[in-house]
Amino acid sequence: MSNFKEYIEGYASGIKSLLIGMRTSMKVFWQPKVTEQYPENRHTTLHIPERHRGRLVMIHDAENHHHCIACGLCQMACPNGTIKVVSEMREDEEGKKKKVLVKYEYNLGSCMFCQLCTNACPHHAIEFTNDFENAVFEKEKLVMTLNHEGSTLAK
Repeated sequence: MSNFKEYIEGYASGIKSLLIGMRTSMKVFWQPKVTEQYPENRHTTLHIPERHRGRLVMIHDAENHHHCIACGLCQMACPNGTIKVVSEMREDEEGKKKKVLVKYEYNLGSCMFCQLCTNACPHHAIEFTNDFENAVFEKEKLVMTLNHEGSTLAK
């Protein structure tokens, strides 16, 4: 008799659980749908939060000058090696040796958008933008050179 009672209680518990699940499903079924028509309405209804981190960029002015002194702090702060700073020592007009940025390479595919690199930069040479359309078919296209061709250090 005890097994029969346990069987009925288990059966009733299962039916109760099923009805609770069906009630939740029916509530959601009758709610209005809020589908974002992304590609068509991307400029009219799409809202990207101001603090969204989409892609790292190096800030350049109108004369193609940047503020990166190639110190490498951003590279050291990056937890997974996304940034690679290539620099070399050059002599200026006065004969002083200075470190000059040759190439600033950024791998968007391995970036985890932690913003440690921008926080570590003493000259605010890099920042994250709101760009979110970063999909590509080849992984190699995610490796970008952030310093523009022919750019120099700002005075």
